[in-house]
Amino acid sequence: MFRVDAAPAPWSPRVGEVVQGSAGWRAQPMLVVYSAVVMLLAALGLVLAFTNGNPSAGTAHPECWLLAGLAVLADARAFIATGRGGRPVIVCPSLCFSFAILLHWGLGPAIAVQLAAAAVVAWRMRYPPFRAALMASQFAVASTAAYGVLSLGSGELLQTINASDALRDVVSVVGAAAVWLITYQLLRSIAGLVSRGRPSYQVLRPAPTYELLFIAALLLLAPVLAVTAWMSAAFVPLVFVPLYAVERMARLAAERDRLARRDPLTDLSNRTGLRAAFSRLRPTEDDPAHDPPLAMLLLDLNRFKYVNDALGHEVGDRLLVAVGQRLRAAVPETATAARLGGDEFAVVAPVTTETEARRLAEAITDAMATPVLLDGLQVDITGSIGIALAPRDGEDFPTVMRHADVAMYLAKQRGWPVQVYRAEDDHNNPERLALLSDFRRALESGGPGEVTLHYQPQVDIATDRVVGFEALLRWEHPTLGSIPPSELLRIAEHTPVMRMITQRVIDDVVAQQATWLAAGVTLRTSLNVSIRDLHGDEIVKQLTARLAEYGVPASLIQVEVTESALTADLAQLRATIQRLAAAGVAISLDDFGTGYSSLQHLRRLPLGEIKIDRSFVAGIAHNADDAVIVRSTVDLARALGLRVVAEGVENRYTARLLSEAGCDVGQGYLYAPAMPGDAVLAWLGRHPSNA
Repeated sequence: MFRVDAAPAPWSPRVGEVVQGSAGWRAQPMLVVYSAVVMLLAALGLVLAFTNGNPSAGTAHPECWLLAGLAVLADARAFIATGRGGRPVIVCPSLCFSFAILLHWGLGPAIAVQLAAAAVVAWRMRYPPFRAALMASQFAVASTAAYGVLSLGSGELLQTINASDALRDVVSVVGAAAVWLITYQLLRSIAGLVSRGRPSYQVLRPAPTYELLFIAALLLLAPVLAVTAWMSAAFVPLVFVPLYAVERMARLAAERDRLARRDPLTDLSNRTGLRAAFSRLRPTEDDPAHDPPLAMLLLDLNRFKYVNDALGHEVGDRLLVAVGQRLRAAVPETATAARLGGDEFAVVAPVTTETEARRLAEAITDAMATPVLLDGLQVDITGSIGIALAPRDGEDFPTVMRHADVAMYLAKQRGWPVQVYRAEDDHNNPERLALLSDFRRALESGGPGEVTLHYQPQVDIATDRVVGFEALLRWEHPTLGSIPPSELLRIAEHTPVMRMITQRVIDDVVAQQATWLAAGVTLRTSLNVSIRDLHGDEIVKQLTARLAEYGVPASLIQVEVTESALTADLAQLRATIQRLAAAGVAISLDDFGTGYSSLQHLRRLPLGEIKIDRSFVAGIAHNADDAVIVRSTVDLARALGLRVVAEGVENRYTARLLSEAGCDVGQGYLYAPAMPGDAVLAWLGRHPSNA
């Protein structure tokens, strides 16, 4: 019951397909050379059978004819499984009978029977004549090698007289079986080497363990069958009982192997099958840059959780099955579609350009456009697709998969159907993770590098008097130099490091305010907090504790909340913000105009000021739209009784336009860059202030 799988393209038609002509193998000269060598060796085996043996030795024995007939019949009824490459695999029981004939009646009858069985296999698999001849030649070469081992033993094999003869026969049969198995596996490996261009260390790996055990079981069952036939042909049919058991094991093993690579719900490939498909498309591990390019597409369904919650998990499963069917129909035959788990799917396809990958993603999106009818309801399907290309975005499966995942989540975040991976959008690459680790250590123990706060003045535009400062984070990495605050916040935003930053900022700002207060400076300092800080009252407790510890009035501290934070759980955030306001801390809405806050938020939150984002301030001098936005924001703030701060004021002309618009406070390089806390007092001595 050895395994005959569809050989590498162009040899391997699917079941039911017919290869037209021989143009395919002619296109690969190495295949032609390999085939010629194998067929030549098979011909030499036939010559050996005629010259060193009696090719008609078994024709006078009904037992030989019985075994031959059973071999052909067994292959005619052999089951067909699906191989790991998605190609059909037929498990052939004829090996047991042909090897028994080899042991009993020699090489000639064995090759003849195996040729007949191979013809049956070729007919069932719809192989072209050339492929059938090559397959039969491989069997003949393996049988010839095994016969060579048998020839080294006694010429009276299986005719045991004493214990030494029995031991000799056992060694001869086991050795012949091992040589048959090794020879056939070697021929298969060489076929893969010359046809796929894979390195020898990859294609010379042994077949799966269960497959080798099946072949070994058939080969070692052959001497039992041979002895049985020698004693009485009436007992030969009984071999079908153990043969059926072996075949049943083969079926179960093949099904187990298939299930290990398939998703049981959608019958698409699973992650293991997807990895195998990736390896087939990019097989060269020692030089992956020269492998053919491919694209990895990750699809995550939008709002699938709502379907599960509203209609139940059974309906959700039916939706996943429908998505799997549409995905399979949308991708080409050369691609592999997989379900990774939950509502996440993937496709790996041999494409050469980003444009081709986008076309494939658009085809998938179009396939999902039609609603799915579930229990009388039309359920719309939308998804976010991330694309990563190999070798451009990575050369191994984990890297390409991770980059496609990054692109997919970015598409979901932006509300786009398709997003191609860009390195600049990846905030979690190994370099940035290393940077985050260094930053954590710097916050915890003061190294590597120094984490400090700098303070940028906020100036009354009308009077040019300093009214406060904003605390800005600074970190000087020992090898990378100064790291931009935006980069630090981006990599730390969704990690516990963000809370560490806030704790450090609160401690340093309150301590700095105490120093300034002792010097007679009573200017308010603003500090920034993240969304994570507003989920809970830890920030309120820490801030009030530090203010009490240093004896600093709460009115000298202002907390800046970004406008984008208001798109989160507003009820929870509002509770924390109100507790801060109740403690006497002022609240400012930062980056106004870049988020999605509504007038309702402005009305319900205890705000004292709003800050216009620098992107609008920079364009006020030359962009009419930005000028209108700034004026409208100022009018709105005045109507609500809020102070307006403009960020990014770089020149006097911009300051004059802001003043004419009614803006209260400016902040930017026009007045001063951010400076260390111990430089503030000297700077204030040179600038009018409220101190």
